[in-house]
Amino acid sequence: MKTMDPQKILTGPCTYESLTPCDLSTCTKEQILKYFENSYSLNESIFTVIASEKAFYTCPDRLRLPLIFYYGHTAVVYMNKLLLAGLIKERINLEFETMFETGVDEMSWDDTENYRMGGSFKWPSLDKVVEFRAQVRQIVRRVIQETPLEIPVTQESQWWAVFMGMDHERIHIETSSVLIRQLPIHMVHRPMGWTIAPKLHGDGVNKNVLVQVNETDVSVGKPRDFPTYGWDNEYPEINKKVPAFEASAHLITNKQFLHFVNTDGYKNKQWWSKEGWQWCEYRNTRHPAFWVCEEGCISNVGGTLSGHSHCKPVNNNQQDTENQSNGNLSNGVIGQENGNTEQLQEKYRLRIICDEIDMPWDWPVVVNYHEANAYCNWLGQGYRLMTEAEHHAIRDPEPSSSEGASAEFSLSPEKNKKYNINMQYGTSTPVNMHPPTESGFYDVFGNVWEWTEDHFNGLPGYQTHAYYDDFSTPTFDGRHNVIMGGSWVSTGSQAARFGRYAFRRHFYQHAGFRIARTLDDSQDPPVALMPIINTEDQEITIKLADVDAHMTPSTNTQLQQEKAVYLCRQLLMEFNTQGDNYFQTLSSACLETMQRHGSEFNKALDIGCGCGSMTFELSNHFQKIIGTDICGQFIDAAEKLRQNGCLSYHQTCDDSPIAKQPKLNCNSHTNGDTHMVQAKVACKFDQTKIGFKQFTWLPNELADFDLVIQRSLHRVQNKKAWLLRLGDIIVPTGLVIIVCTDDWTERDIMPTVNGRLKLVETTKMQYKEDGEEKSALLTAWKKA
Repeated sequence: MKTMDPQKILTGPCTYESLTPCDLSTCTKEQILKYFENSYSLNESIFTVIASEKAFYTCPDRLRLPLIFYYGHTAVVYMNKLLLAGLIKERINLEFETMFETGVDEMSWDDTENYRMGGSFKWPSLDKVVEFRAQVRQIVRRVIQETPLEIPVTQESQWWAVFMGMDHERIHIETSSVLIRQLPIHMVHRPMGWTIAPKLHGDGVNKNVLVQVNETDVSVGKPRDFPTYGWDNEYPEINKKVPAFEASAHLITNKQFLHFVNTDGYKNKQWWSKEGWQWCEYRNTRHPAFWVCEEGCISNVGGTLSGHSHCKPVNNNQQDTENQSNGNLSNGVIGQENGNTEQLQEKYRLRIICDEIDMPWDWPVVVNYHEANAYCNWLGQGYRLMTEAEHHAIRDPEPSSSEGASAEFSLSPEKNKKYNINMQYGTSTPVNMHPPTESGFYDVFGNVWEWTEDHFNGLPGYQTHAYYDDFSTPTFDGRHNVIMGGSWVSTGSQAARFGRYAFRRHFYQHAGFRIARTLDDSQDPPVALMPIINTEDQEITIKLADVDAHMTPSTNTQLQQEKAVYLCRQLLMEFNTQGDNYFQTLSSACLETMQRHGSEFNKALDIGCGCGSMTFELSNHFQKIIGTDICGQFIDAAEKLRQNGCLSYHQTCDDSPIAKQPKLNCNSHTNGDTHMVQAKVACKFDQTKIGFKQFTWLPNELADFDLVIQRSLHRVQNKKAWLLRLGDIIVPTGLVIIVCTDDWTERDIMPTVNGRLKLVETTKMQYKEDGEEKSALLTAWKKA
């Protein structure tokens, strides 16, 4: 394979050294510019590990896109956020800004591959994407240099979008590094300046002792005015009580995890959760993903790499010259010695980013949640993973957040050196290499992330940010677990005191775990769980005396609309009510308003389309119409109606007015009689003119509409986020019609859309609902 010149992909200097984040209460434009340049260059430099241009178009993970997407993606996010903030006015390449905008988020390990992973989909040349990144780099530089800076930078500031772009870039340094680690070894090489950590520190780690922590109170979360950038899920600051517990001083090592592997842990169903065992069987997993054996295990690569195996017999001529013996293997945390590591090194090696090396037994094992949970079950004796609050309890005493920037260790270069973060090494390090906390815990930050038992959720008082409304909320579903502490490649807010991130339980990151157990069986650990929508037999993988006490509804209030009962309500409201005429009246009002203002009738967008009744009605007046909704089950129903014209569903016999919630959950057993009801599209329609799509934001693929109807403000979490882009997606003669709510009238809308849209008309629409006369305020807007 032809080797690629790494300079080809760089639009700035190559670097593997991270600067510390900016203090938003004192930073200067010069500091912001340096931090931006460092962020942009760090991300590009990760890709210098790739040995050939061909590798950019392969899929290291069958459920992820080719690496060319991730190389171009972060530049698009800068463009999107700067446009939303009003810091730039024009796009530079709509084709690229659409193609590289949206990745994939698989729901399960057995999802089908995305259509953009290969086949007929055509990605642009690497040269063109490098050119695009260079253009975006110049635009961001100009924004930083020319935009007036007001200190402090707050979440309400336009500058927040600049820092959002930079921190998003740094997140993808980690994302891309994990994918590159999954590439076939011949597709990568070790670039100059890439440092591999030693495999052994001192005499090595012979025991991983348990350290007790007394009952304590901890602070979780971040004050809204804290002077560093943060993502929405980090706010606000709350207090939690942590009962006494004990946890392993070190992260669980490769050495410890080997005993689980050698005792057929991957073949024994009793150690695994139901979900975990399904994953294990589907993947036919025999050992952690980055361990390399000689048995030809099939990797999880996709596209043209499908069927590739990382596990092939090692070439003795390529043996790692840094081979070192780490002494005896420890069984579990404080178990018996179990064999000689020198013999075990002959079977397993470790895949790191750009090399395959003899197994560093004292490095932390990298696994997903399922594997970590199975290890705890195998170990027995009440062991489990840490919780998020317990992770705060094992840290050194933290300064009060009221002290401002000095309370954040990530701003201090000296404090950063205590941890394996910020790419000081290009790998993990021995778990005893960096100094412990005062209470005796190592690697509380850095080295690898730590899986926790907590389901990811917003903290009490959670609010989304209008510039990135769906950054966190899609993961507040009970299927993502919190990871804490950052890894060796973490920078920015990831390598910081307040960082909170999460992944699906089957997902691989540079993540490991330490074990813990509660000291008093009468007290439950401080874990936060979440009910999974439409799931009656939800699996709880942690032992609790009172599960309900730890269950908290998702702070993504939009997710509640995915409950089956809401689909019944929506279908009743749109298709099975007598005498109500809201949708017909609104459709007529929109068409009349367009006629008054001389708009064309080519293309329309119906935002908040529900199950599509009004979209069908409007389709007879346009060449093309798209209905979008945040609710997946509404869109699924709309698509079935588009294909068949009707849809049968269950309704309880005693269902009354729509305003009352039906008693029936369509996907579960209920009390009381039910009967079948048919939703039927009342008008004739041409299904080729209609499209339905679920979106949690308004992506760049939505453009050039003559009419945009925004009628979902009463159902969305952040109204501002759903208004900012409306002026960008209509043609010059187009019209935006916004259905106001009681708490958002034209006076509330005006400050958000000012400079983007101008108000041209307000109309009070009269309609009937449940036999009563009601009214709604419609506002019509044109491009400013």
